[in-house]
Amino acid sequence: MNVGDPILNISIFAAFVVVTLIIVLRVSRTNKTANDFYAAGRSFSGGQNGTAIAGDYLSAASFLGICGAIAINGYDGFLYSIGFLVAWLVALLLVAELLRNTGKFTMADVLSFRLKERPVRLAAATATLAVCFFYLLAQMAGAGGLVSLLLGVNDRLGQSVVIAVVGFIMIFYVLIGGMKGTTWVQIIKAVLLIAGAGVMTVWVLALNGFNLSTLLGQAASVAGEGILNPGAQYGLTGLSRLDFVSLALALVLGTAGLPHVLMRFYTVPTAKEARRSVVWAIWLIGLFYLFTLVLGYGAAYLVGKDAILAAPGGVNSAAPLLAFELGGSILLAVISAVAFATILAVVAGLTITAATSFAHDVYANVIKKGAVPPNGEVKVARITVVVIGVLAIVGGIGVQGQNIAFLVALAFAIAASANLPTILYSLFWRKFTTRGALWSMYGGLGSALLLIIFSPVISGAETSMFSNVDFSWFPLSNPGIVSIPLGFFLGWLGTVTSSVKEDPQIAAEMEVRSLTGHGAEKASSH
Repeated sequence: MNVGDPILNISIFAAFVVVTLIIVLRVSRTNKTANDFYAAGRSFSGGQNGTAIAGDYLSAASFLGICGAIAINGYDGFLYSIGFLVAWLVALLLVAELLRNTGKFTMADVLSFRLKERPVRLAAATATLAVCFFYLLAQMAGAGGLVSLLLGVNDRLGQSVVIAVVGFIMIFYVLIGGMKGTTWVQIIKAVLLIAGAGVMTVWVLALNGFNLSTLLGQAASVAGEGILNPGAQYGLTGLSRLDFVSLALALVLGTAGLPHVLMRFYTVPTAKEARRSVVWAIWLIGLFYLFTLVLGYGAAYLVGKDAILAAPGGVNSAAPLLAFELGGSILLAVISAVAFATILAVVAGLTITAATSFAHDVYANVIKKGAVPPNGEVKVARITVVVIGVLAIVGGIGVQGQNIAFLVALAFAIAASANLPTILYSLFWRKFTTRGALWSMYGGLGSALLLIIFSPVISGAETSMFSNVDFSWFPLSNPGIVSIPLGFFLGWLGTVTSSVKEDPQIAAEMEVRSLTGHGAEKASSH
């Protein structure tokens, strides 16, 4: 089954790629230093950066995965939207401004400020790369599913070729444009995505007399009353309730530990602009998630559950199929091009974050101990971009057909388990030690990965990655309820059992700097 006109679909997407490549090539002329490549010369305003954060955050999971989850599971699907949105309050209140004041390019800059630099940087880089890899898998899976729907490419080989093409375009964006080029791609994509979703939302509401109750009633008449009630995805048994709590914890606490979101706070000149960025992002992201409610129930009513599940992209096809139902081939082509743009922009953001973390934290500060020639770090970052891009392509081919909102929730669980406890302890607990940081990061990361490997996500269920084998013993799909408290506990335990205490003077300096911005990294261009 394929819908719309494949040539029209690919033409609009190609036009987007050409326009953004021209922009990336133009801004790449100003990429002269590591500051330009990693942090865009700290030249973006709060409004621009907030729009780019929204572009980074509203991934294929937000658009394709959540619309599909609401269309199939109704109330339970919308819980993803609520979790993703509420999470921003944690980022705004606890992390954004303090991180901007204390760091330079990466999360590890903050964590190693008053702790032993080399082991902490290595641990932070490991956690960053793990989160980015899971998130990249989700985006690549979305690319494969979307293309199979739009171009009628239903065999695995064809989808694999498309995933490879998306990966190579993304590698080119990041190699040439650095953070500045990536940011502009994200700003353009955020505007297109929110505008496209807005048009479809108004259209669906117009068909129902601009009455949300009418829309919900129509969806219930087609899909059954269960779509309005809790329990379709997370049933009302004790175990599934626990699974829901685990998911909610991961979503709400994970955002403040996502490395590619944290890195965006370094692209603004001041802490005040970092705060403004998050406020802008909250408004834009909140508006979009309200749209997903209408789009999801609109797809349940106008497309139907059976048609969505029968499509090549499965649950991720709900939004494109709804676009086709509303505006035919042209609207489908536009919305699909936006969804593709979404995947490209988010993948570019993740890739530059992972490359920066490896080049700045591992190569420059751990391997070379700070003795790096002027362009050495950026050269290594560019090589890392290619390596990560190839790994993402291979991984994306391996996870075709998985629900991408679900894969992203796993990335959030790892971020909340490995990164958030260490960030909060570093910023707010003066007695926090290097041992506490290492135990927290490696323990949170290791436990999250271990529980995912032995959960129904990987084996033992019809929806598992390997459905024909069963080596699962952890009953929940998301590890957050175990791994997040464990990350916090290990950070505390490592600190109270540590015989080596950190320098209280540096801890006091970090506290002053994080709260006031005194001595923080200045903008190098305005």
